[in-house]
Parts: sequence; C-alpha cells; structure tokens
Amino acid sequence: MTHPHLPSTEAAVTAIREIAAEYGMEMTVTDDIGADQTSRRASAGVFTIVDPDGSLPHEAFVELSGVPTVSVQVFPEDDAKITVDNVEFNDVPRDSLPAFLRSVYSGLAYTKGRFFPPGHWLIVPLPGDETYKELVTLTALTPWLSSGARSS
Repeated sequence: MTHPHLPSTEAAVTAIREIAAEYGMEMTVTDDIGADQTSRRASAGVFTIVDPDGSLPHEAFVELSGVPTVSVQVFPEDDAKITVDNVEFNDVPRDSLPAFLRSVYSGLAYTKGRFFPPGHWLIVPLPGDETYKELVTLTALTPWLSSGARSS
C-alpha cells in the first residue's frame, strides 16, 4: 500500500502533530537545520550550512507524551528512526510515519514471544502487507510491551 507522500521533514512533523492531537498527546520538537547541525552530516566542514547541491538539510527529533514512550527522529534523507518503549526501528520511510504511529496508538502493535529459542519481538503492522519487526531484549520488556504479548 502506498502512503501519502511527505515531501519534507516539516511535513512529517506536521503529520505527527496531527496524530498527537488525535490521540490527545503532547509533543516536543527539536529542529536541527543546516549541514553542520544534522546528525548524519559529520563530514560537513566548519560553517558549512548547505549541502553541495545547495539544499538546506532539516532534521527533527519529536518526543510524544503518554504510554508507550515514543520518539521519532526524522532525517533529511526521507527516513526516520522510531523508538517505542526503548525498541528502535531504524530506516522507516518518512511516508510510513503516520501509519506506523497510528498502528502503535490504536493497539495494532503487539509483542510476540517464543520459548525456544527465547525471544520477544515488537511487531507493528501497517495497512497492506507492510510490517515492522524488532527484537526486544528481556531486560527491556516494559509493562506496555508485556500487555500486548502473544505467544507462539
């Protein structure tokens, strides 16, 4: 399934803001603008603000209140890192952010565990056939993660 296109970091932050309002959460946003400020531009020269193509990279870090704890780091390269209760989902396409967050907050996300080999995974299904799955260490199993557990 294709998701609505979010052409910029600001468009992604606006979409996250709408979801926060929909679910009654507060959010804080930290913006880093310029090649010398964004986290993936470690090789940018001193006082270098724009990329070689003349664009001004924009990165944002968003924290959402409530349970589960969620933070989103939106990168200028059209992807994001979403952390849900200390479980990191790297390289989530920026266009998938709204569907991912709605899945988490609407109760579609769940954990799945196995006895052998032992392990738990946080699974976030999105509309269509898109699913994100990350390993949860036993020490990081929070009450929210445990509440949505399914065994196999």
